[in-house]
Amino acid sequence: MDVDKFDFSLPSHLIAQKPVKERDTCRLLVYDRGKKEIIENIFKNIGEYFKKGDLLVINETRVRPARLHGKKAFSGGKVEVLLLYPGKNELEWHCLVKPGRRLKPGTVVLLGTHQVEGEITGYTERGGRTIRFSCSQKLENLLEKEGELPLPPYIKETLENPEDYQTVYSKIEGSVAAPTAGLHFTRQLLQDLERRGVGIVSLLLHIGPGTFQPVETEEIEAHKMHSEYMEIPAKTAQAINDTRETGGRIVAVGTTVLRSLESVADEKGRVFPYSGWTDLFIYPGYRFKAVDVLLTNFHLPRTTLLMLVCAFGGYEEIMDIYEYAARKEYRFFSFGDAMLIL
Repeated sequence: MDVDKFDFSLPSHLIAQKPVKERDTCRLLVYDRGKKEIIENIFKNIGEYFKKGDLLVINETRVRPARLHGKKAFSGGKVEVLLLYPGKNELEWHCLVKPGRRLKPGTVVLLGTHQVEGEITGYTERGGRTIRFSCSQKLENLLEKEGELPLPPYIKETLENPEDYQTVYSKIEGSVAAPTAGLHFTRQLLQDLERRGVGIVSLLLHIGPGTFQPVETEEIEAHKMHSEYMEIPAKTAQAINDTRETGGRIVAVGTTVLRSLESVADEKGRVFPYSGWTDLFIYPGYRFKAVDVLLTNFHLPRTTLLMLVCAFGGYEEIMDIYEYAARKEYRFFSFGDAMLIL
């Protein structure tokens, strides 16, 4: 399938630069696949589309403040490092670096005001580097005190409150981007859903940098999907399987949850406890087994996230909805409005 089919133009003023003041007051576009109907609402009313016995599955990952600034040890040239995930041990990390061309293996960098030392030891895929640090404790302290949240490149404005880029249920640091579909929930709204009889369970998927990168191959089938670490607890798997047995719907809060569940589902839609990596690439033609309803934001063109949503909602239908949303001036991307696909 040609990657150009997943391109679209978007006026820059529709790219949300800041979150709405109250998380659950963003707009909600609901698409009913059975009726082929679009409904417009407000996110705080999302409970109207759930029923008793449905199960909401959330991703409890937390964005790590992993962007650090520093300099090269000998020349003093400025550098920027984004820590992605640990390598062979706690001292070695896979990273993205700037300026990439000048930071070759053997280069020593000093990060932060305390000048934590790291040596570039090799190359990784997509132009990254491995860096071996001198002390893991110093690195952890540096991240806590001076680390910056790695906001997406299309967000140009400064984020006043870093917690606005974390879900209210985030727990475990490890992502370089937020699971944005979950940003709209408040604790009160989650409690209201539970009172309606909607169950809520969690899993973990740490979002990697590939989530924002466009597909560069002409045919999407030739694209190599990035891997991300995930965990599905036994109690979550059991709740999902019990819900399916009793006729409830599995609602994935975001593409990360959907991808996690589909990675471990059997042909009957049963899921199993899991801890490891997934590189599942979902695009039109995929047969979904575990997820019945998807809550998501509006994604960037030519990305695997848009392809996943098109697979779930139908290619022509989703691309038409994106055109409709732009015409109605919905807010797009991480801090944008939400879409619920029934």
